Amino acid sequence: MSSARTEVQVRPGFESDLEALTDIYNHYVRETPITFDTAIFTPEERHPWLLSHPEDGPYRLMVATDGHSQRILGYATSSPYRAKPAYATSVETSVYVAPDAGRRGIGTLLYDALFKALADEDLHRAYAGIAQPNEASERLHTRFGFRYVGTYREVGRKFGRYWDVAWYEKDL
Repeated sequence: MSSARTEVQVRPGFESDLEALTDIYNHYVRETPITFDTAIFTPEERHPWLLSHPEDGPYRLMVATDGHSQRILGYATSSPYRAKPAYATSVETSVYVAPDAGRRGIGTLLYDALFKALADEDLHRAYAGIAQPNEASERLHTRFGFRYVGTYREVGRKFGRYWDVAWYEKDL
């Protein structure tokens, strides 16, 4: 394990993390098709999202911090897959890493912690939608046992063009 990775700590998210988590997410809103949100958020607007990811249960928020500065480097979540009751044993997972913190293994550390936290929950499947192209995200998900199940073609429009989303699933 590289020294850069050993300096990263992963823990559940706290309310005090909200501003930094919002800043990371807003980067992806403004600069990438990775999320299909098109308008940035204030921390106050993201507060209900934070509250929907408690420290226990199937919907979690794991945060990676720099071991020295405690700066937030990224986060991973498990969220409801769909709102209808029969989907309750399925979650959608995602990872967002600070733009200057890539290629340090942070996504791997976050997913490792997230799936360990979910191990004792009553969950059957995890799903991940990956806007195309995104080879790094595909590699991360494959590493964690996700398998490709299909692509929604031109399902989202952002930055004046249509984007495909590849869907992956994982047994839990």
